[in-house]
Amino acid sequence: MSPPPVPGAVERQTRAWLAEFVVGLNLCPFARPLLDSPALRISVSTAAERAALQRAFLQELDKLQSTPEAEIATTLLVFPRALASFDDYLDFLDEAQFLLEQAGLDGVVQLASFHPDYCFEGEAESAASHFSNRSPWPTIHLLREAMVTRLVTGHPDPEAIPGANVEHLNALGRETLETRWQALFD
Repeated sequence: MSPPPVPGAVERQTRAWLAEFVVGLNLCPFARPLLDSPALRISVSTAAERAALQRAFLQELDKLQSTPEAEIATTLLVFPRALASFDDYLDFLDEAQFLLEQAGLDGVVQLASFHPDYCFEGEAESAASHFSNRSPWPTIHLLREAMVTRLVTGHPDPEAIPGANVEHLNALGRETLETRWQALFD
């Protein structure tokens, strides 16, 4: 059994993924300005039990809401010690969405999902497109809706982003993506 991941290493791998995949492959055209900004919060949770995962999520939700956007624009909540199974992750993501709604923040904060084994339903397991939502660790991205609206409004064609990502990832090919992926862990 391998030792539990060290939070500092988890954050470094997450930042490398952001630089190499999210920004490096231009999967999110809005991410580049935040890449090196102190307003990008990466919170590494050491929680492993369900109740502790929920508390970690609610604490980050509260922190995002109680802090000005200039200080915390967006938060990546990373779970290196839990949710290794993609199905378990999806179950928890549903719980997180429910907690968000119960807090009255639906329409104020939105969640984006990333997981090492991310697979889009209906796509072949070997599809390169899965890499658009793969991250080194199970991750929930908490985004301020107002910020997303401002960014999307300023983009010439936000609806085309997912399709362009699939085309770009397919053009690179799974082998190239796997090589880049493994480099995150070296």
